[in-house]
Amino acid sequence: MSNKSSILHKDGVSFVLPFILITSCFALWGFANDITNPMVKAFSKIFRMSVTDGALVQVAFYGGYFAMAFPAAMFIRKYSYKAGILLGLGLYAIGAFLFWPAKEIGEYYCFLIAYFILTCGLSFLETSANPYILSMGTEETATRRLNLAQSFNPIGSLLGMFVAMNFIQAKLNPMDSEARALLNDAEFDAMKDADLSVLIAPYLLIAAVIAVMFVIIRLVKMPKNGDQSHNIDFVPTLKRIFSIKRYREGVIAQFFYVGAQIMCWTFIIQYGTHYFMLEGMDERSAEVLSQQYNIYAMVFFCCSRFICTFILRYLNPGQLLAILAVFAGILTIGVIAFQSRYGVYCLVGVSGCMSLMFPTIYGIALKGMGDDAKFGAAGLIMAILGGSVLPPLQASIIDMGTFAGWPAVNVSFVLPLICFVVVAIYGYSTYKQKE
Repeated sequence: MSNKSSILHKDGVSFVLPFILITSCFALWGFANDITNPMVKAFSKIFRMSVTDGALVQVAFYGGYFAMAFPAAMFIRKYSYKAGILLGLGLYAIGAFLFWPAKEIGEYYCFLIAYFILTCGLSFLETSANPYILSMGTEETATRRLNLAQSFNPIGSLLGMFVAMNFIQAKLNPMDSEARALLNDAEFDAMKDADLSVLIAPYLLIAAVIAVMFVIIRLVKMPKNGDQSHNIDFVPTLKRIFSIKRYREGVIAQFFYVGAQIMCWTFIIQYGTHYFMLEGMDERSAEVLSQQYNIYAMVFFCCSRFICTFILRYLNPGQLLAILAVFAGILTIGVIAFQSRYGVYCLVGVSGCMSLMFPTIYGIALKGMGDDAKFGAAGLIMAILGGSVLPPLQASIIDMGTFAGWPAVNVSFVLPLICFVVVAIYGYSTYKQKE
């Protein structure tokens, strides 16, 4: 039996088809995550806002994860993983379709509502899919199995970045921010309407794709593995799972990791644009080149995920997590120190180090939880709130322009550096506990 198939069998039962279908959902939410990151810059230009106001996109996006994680866990506990995935896909599609009325209304807050509903769906998907993948085989191979499934997440992310760059950013009006600020109200409204028409098209298309995926999973018979208990017992279960030190610290580590990931992938646009413009590029060309480097970062992330999944056969997950976090911290120091495109190169390198962190923290924290993994997964999904809380803090630093004589866009990356220190401590501590 091949290594790939051996991690998808348990007690003679094959989980290959369910694994393929659920793994496709990993790519779908990867698309949503990474078509959204460049939208901070896009919305800032379209609505003539500051970087901090544009970062409200991330607040709405990751706030949906936070708000719906435990309701999702309760729903899954009462019904099934499949029901949670179907509801998640439904909310995802509804949120994406709402971009059309948001465009018709033409107000920023309407898009924030659409993002929030969309990510309520993603919260259901992740709360369902991650522990479901962990259950599709033996406990000994659970972390490897989740890393394999998560390896397809950056494929969706790459597609999201590609669509953002070629079908949104490249088609928006090329007028820079300073020139837009000089438009009268009528000119501004006309340009805004045209740009929003461009922006919503990919979201409407992905909504249709999600609807098709909903029908496929609804029609396919899925195993009910791991659904032994339908009793919610919310408070006793929370007390039980948060009494586990490895899990409790894992939630904290996941909060800081997700914050670091979103900061690095969102503000590479601002960072790269700043330094490419210093080299003589116009703002539009600098933004496009920055987004290209963001795609390079995701390619590196994707390749590193497969490589690190293989390395997990030989190294303890906590040990590898700590090593990667240390290297990510070193590269982030380079991002802070360099005042040139070399800082962009360091940011690309950070993505390679981040590749393994989310699923490895997830797998370590949930190991041995059994049916409690449904609620344990919800706590880890709530930790995605780090992607909502920390990026606006970084944006507020970037809006300063300079900080103690140093470019604020450089100084802002002190926040991801702190995050990687926390992740390194968690990885090392779990490795020592294993020993």
